Amino acid sequence: MTDRNGYTGITRRALLGSATAVAAAAVTGAAATRADAVSRANAAPPSPLRGTAAGTSGDVTSGGVASGAAQGTAARPGGEVPRIWREFTRSPFTHPQVPYVGRSGAHRGAARFPRHPVVTDIRDHGAVAADGTTDCAPAINRAIAAAGRAGGGTVTIPPGTFRIDDLIRIGHSNVVLRGAGSGRTTLYATRNLTELIGVYGSRYGGDKSSWSWAGGLIWLAPQARWDSLVAAVRAKAWPFEGWTGNTRDAWRTLTTVEPARQGSWTVTVADASKLRPGTLVLLRLADDAGHTLLEHMSGGGPGPEAYFWDDKTKLTSYVPYEWPVRIARVRGRRVTLERPLPLDVRPEWDPRLTTHVEELTGSGVEGLTLEAVETPQSPHLLDKGYNGVVLQCAYDCWVDDVTVRHVDNGFGLVAASACTLRRTTVAGRGSHHPYFCREGSHDNLVEDFTVEERTVPAPAGTQLHGINVEGLSSYNVWSRGDMRMGTFDSHRGLPFANVRTDITVYNDGRHGGDASAGPLFGARFTHWNIRVTNGRAGLMKIDGLAPYSATVGVNEVTEFDQTDVPDFTGDLHARLELYGTTDVVRPRNLYEAQRDL
Repeated sequence: MTDRNGYTGITRRALLGSATAVAAAAVTGAAATRADAVSRANAAPPSPLRGTAAGTSGDVTSGGVASGAAQGTAARPGGEVPRIWREFTRSPFTHPQVPYVGRSGAHRGAARFPRHPVVTDIRDHGAVAADGTTDCAPAINRAIAAAGRAGGGTVTIPPGTFRIDDLIRIGHSNVVLRGAGSGRTTLYATRNLTELIGVYGSRYGGDKSSWSWAGGLIWLAPQARWDSLVAAVRAKAWPFEGWTGNTRDAWRTLTTVEPARQGSWTVTVADASKLRPGTLVLLRLADDAGHTLLEHMSGGGPGPEAYFWDDKTKLTSYVPYEWPVRIARVRGRRVTLERPLPLDVRPEWDPRLTTHVEELTGSGVEGLTLEAVETPQSPHLLDKGYNGVVLQCAYDCWVDDVTVRHVDNGFGLVAASACTLRRTTVAGRGSHHPYFCREGSHDNLVEDFTVEERTVPAPAGTQLHGINVEGLSSYNVWSRGDMRMGTFDSHRGLPFANVRTDITVYNDGRHGGDASAGPLFGARFTHWNIRVTNGRAGLMKIDGLAPYSATVGVNEVTEFDQTDVPDFTGDLHARLELYGTTDVVRPRNLYEAQRDL
């Protein structure tokens, strides 16, 4: 199917290759066997979308190994394995350009989400479908609250359209709101967040509306955290939105941490008496006067050292870096984590494990469409808050088979970590941020996602971004995407170590970000197997912009429209391989291949 932009729909199921043999080779550690396995596994033909099992199967054909950039190389059935992938399999947790994201997503990227027993149906609390006049939001929220009081469970919504005149709140862990499918159950939202909560200004000043990047008409956040945020907004005391409260002081130290290297799974602490397996903690790293933490996030070396950080006040307000992680094991003073360290741990950054606001965990939204009343898109940064689904201060939560339509902003991750958005779609009149990922969101997975072409022309003065990441967010993945508009919106604020892989994009959006938010990219950004249907380079081919990063398997593109210059001087130590190809790189999907390692 071809649209007016010349975009031809590509079935994502046809684009996923196998990496099972790569995993086997990496485990054995045998260099020769590994290289052979890489070549064989990544020459496999396309296989069905991942279901319940890790990996895929299929007949294996022979494939070549690329020695470097292969500009203009035509697609071949066997594909080509870039040199950087072979390097990565030898040192997956410490590779200088490609981050390890194999455990990103809810429950470390699990193929299946937990199934909580059904505890109630919204009709039991007074919801009525299809009459067009009954406000069903109170009934839905009563049903969700009942599930929370019961200790968790699933709240079902039958097929039909249910009007909601208020937002839907999931504030208790292990509560799932489940419709009959995104094509069968619709919540029709009539009001926006400005009407429901109030005007939300920016803590950085100006007349901007923070509903341009925060909050949702379906809002998953711990109840106490949501209450404190709403109280601050109504008091016009514009809050921080993350894991340590409105003023970032709602934490206490559990223990200090001894020096360790990025990629380590185990750290040594001063006192493990307050640490328990399964507990979620924050690793907290503060910067020093020389901004060596920010330099480290940028890959280090002369370029970041020469960068002037002191006037980047918005960026420096994001520090300390706060990384939520579960404790897997405690042995004496040795603590094993659920994921490897995202950065070095150095004494000058005052490393410590701390408490945080109580997290939302084990909750989700499934099988529905959220449709807002259709209104014109607002001018840039003045959104009223017809927003979709947002996860905030959430860990191991998910959204599955959900469509949002006619929204200002689609799906949001705000100080959310280890969450999965799967089979999601942004549709309708066009949106500011179809997806946003900010305020220190880490280790999330957005897969099988679609940004549809807008149904009406964009009003003057509006802005389209795309798949956004900013605010020191790290180790997030966007995988198997179908973007019929938008761009890869690195929105300043030094996001680092993020992956975009196996995505088809009509690249017509623009990135944003205030100059005081600092660099567009930190280190270890990777774009892998990206199909740009309109040939625009901006934010797709990043070897000239992102330090210590990789662009692998991108078709030939040229610069036009918004054109950026690198933030850092000198050699960026960025890699470019298999440039000028289309769907040649093996493995086709970097996240899937890493997961199978």
